[in-house]
Amino acid sequence: MPLKKRITYYYDEEVGNYNYGYNHPMKPFRMRMAHSLVAAYGLDKKMNVIRPTRASSLQMTRFHSDDYVDFLSRITPELVEQEPERTSVYLTVEDCPPFDGVFEFSSISAGGSIAGAKRINHGDSDIVINWAGGLHHAKKGAASGFCYINDIVLAILELLKYHQRVMYLDIDVHHGDGVEEAFYTTDRVMSVSFHKYGDFFPGTGHLEDVGVAKGKGYAVNVPLRDGIDDDSYRSIFQPVMRMVMDRFRPGAIVMQCGTDSLSGDRIGSFNLSMKGHAACVEFMKSFNVPLFCLGGGGYTIRNVARTWAYETSVLLGEELDPVLPYNDYYDFYGPEFRLEVPASNMENTNSREYLEKIMACIGDQLRDIPHAPSVLMQEVPRDWPDESDAEADDEVMDRLPETKVTRRQRDARVVPLVDTYESESDDEEPAAEQGFAAYRHTGTATRPARGPLQSTAK
Repeated sequence: MPLKKRITYYYDEEVGNYNYGYNHPMKPFRMRMAHSLVAAYGLDKKMNVIRPTRASSLQMTRFHSDDYVDFLSRITPELVEQEPERTSVYLTVEDCPPFDGVFEFSSISAGGSIAGAKRINHGDSDIVINWAGGLHHAKKGAASGFCYINDIVLAILELLKYHQRVMYLDIDVHHGDGVEEAFYTTDRVMSVSFHKYGDFFPGTGHLEDVGVAKGKGYAVNVPLRDGIDDDSYRSIFQPVMRMVMDRFRPGAIVMQCGTDSLSGDRIGSFNLSMKGHAACVEFMKSFNVPLFCLGGGGYTIRNVARTWAYETSVLLGEELDPVLPYNDYYDFYGPEFRLEVPASNMENTNSREYLEKIMACIGDQLRDIPHAPSVLMQEVPRDWPDESDAEADDEVMDRLPETKVTRRQRDARVVPLVDTYESESDDEEPAAEQGFAAYRHTGTATRPARGPLQSTAK
């Protein structure tokens, strides 16, 4: 009988308080809805639930530029009006508005991802979940695609302190450009992105974008077309991921589980069901490699909440009743009130021949990189606290023997049950009736977008 996985779940109840704007498609409130479902099903009692320490500016500058982090820490809607030219250097205001609390919101997301990576590094958890993370478009010196701080890059940098190789996997409908770009020249991180490619944001992620210099071959892009369904997605996802895992043999996996690849998403154009999306998570869990699952896109918020709650149960190995239990946001799930996101009758424009050609190209790409050894051949030095902020105190506390950590200290780090249900009715935001054109269509990318993929695989 296999050992039960040790699972940690990061959640800060304040994450649902932030608001990008009434008509903006990104709704942080969806994390509160997802957590309410997780708690209603009793899943919170079957894993270690922790409120993360918020990321400091110093931690953010491990990847982001000092001037950008400083700008983000001070930006307000009023400052944008006073300094429009400076703002335009860092923000595209329509997609990435300077809403009240944007820095605090980003620090919650990044704090959970950094803390989760440390938990994997120290061997405290086999699986970590941070649905507030997964903001994969943010660049070193600018916000992009609703993302301000790239918590994924910060988590991977933390994991690289202990793991020689880390794999990044992205199943969001949009290409994981910010993460790929950050590690485009290294062979220690393999990025794998399944996404829509074409006249679609961010315009990167061509099949032939494979990395450069030492990182050549370590960026794997799977460009897909509209309407891909569960069967077609599985037919390419599982063979590609088997090849990647066999060739690269990562010490840890970071998986971005954006739900805008679901059927019926307000911005996405794929046709995955909830169970088809979750099958990807279950498949990666089966490799028994430390797994860090993050959130990401998803703009039909009732389906985001359903899917992340269901994927939490998949990671826990728990069966859930398809009839939704009563929860704080029960009315959002009507009229069916069921734990399901069905596929539609949307046309699948991904032919079998097209998918097979993509797999053949990726197989050739992976054969050209060295086969990673199955055993780490070098000693990884112990990391010591190097910051003067609260994070250093957390590091020290983590290393104290169990008997030296008081119950009060531990309780301070675990989300009390009463906090789980703290919510205000006026935090509920109706789903946006319209998405943003800049996010639906091709955006500006650091590397120029290539021409139509048809020239490579038809």
